[in-house]
Parts: sequence; C-alpha cells; structure tokens
Amino acid sequence: MLIAVAALGLVTAGCGGGKQVSTAATPTPGSTWQLLVTGSAVPTPTPSPFGSRPRMGVATLSGSPDPSCSKTFTRTEDVLIPVEVTPISGGFKVEWPRQYDSNYRVTAVSQKLVSGPQPEPTWTNVPAGTGCTVSATITGLTSGAAYIVWLDAPNTGYEADGTRHLYSGRSGVVYPK
Repeated sequence: MLIAVAALGLVTAGCGGGKQVSTAATPTPGSTWQLLVTGSAVPTPTPSPFGSRPRMGVATLSGSPDPSCSKTFTRTEDVLIPVEVTPISGGFKVEWPRQYDSNYRVTAVSQKLVSGPQPEPTWTNVPAGTGCTVSATITGLTSGAAYIVWLDAPNTGYEADGTRHLYSGRSGVVYPK
C-alpha cells in the first residue's frame, strides 16, 4: 500500500505541477558549454634511422627478392606472397615467387561450413627452390568444391631493420576441375 501511495505521488507531481521550461531558437552560451581547442592528436612521425623501405603496392610485379626474375605475379596485398593457382582435375597447381632460401608448405582449405571443431588441414611440404619461382601440386580434392589455398614460408628471414620478410600467402576462393 505504501508503494502505491508513493508511486501515485510521483505520477501526480509530474503532471503540470513543476516550473515551465522554454526553448530558444538560438542557443546562448552558458555554464554547461565547453570550449574545444583543435590540435594534433599524435606527433608527426619521424623517419627511421635505417632509411625507408620501398613499398610494393597492389600491382603486377615479380614478387621475388631476386631482381633477375622475369615471371610476374599479381600482388593482391602488401603483406602476402602472391600465389598463382591453376585448377586441375581434383586439385591445383600452385606457383609463387621464391622467397629467399625458405622451405614451404602449402594446403587447400575447404570452404564448406563445418560446425564444431574444424578439420586439421593437410600440408604438403615443398623444399626451397633454386629458380625464380617454386611450385607444388595439391591433389585429392573434390571437383567443383570451394577452397582457399594457403602458403607458409617459415624461414624467409628478416630485413636489416628487423622487419620480417613476407612469410605467408593465400589465394581467393578457387575450384578444382
């Protein structure tokens, strides 16, 4: 009963018993206004003491650290080794620019939705190549199914400034014949 009386008092107090509030067409500054000063959120970056690294944009380029390579690959992302995937019956022929003297491993990951734990990919180990490009063949796949090919190059090394060389790559969605 006490709660009902308190609630009734709150409801009736809100109906016309308070002071009138009016609004103005043009607001005027008051004690609630704040003055904001524009400025720089972060300092201007300074050049690296090691010099600048050339950036490779989205373009067609060799993608290989060996300047004598004439084979070109279309790089889709600065941070990935470009991968060229050719569908074959039940698999793919995969080719990429050699990255220093690294060994490689390559796999095709099915894009079929699987609930629960995902199946472990089956990697194919590929030794370091001697030419401008390295290639591998992945077989045993379902023809017409969607896959993404992943490349891992774990031993590509580092730049003089400590930045890691490119060490992975991936394709878009591809379908074996």
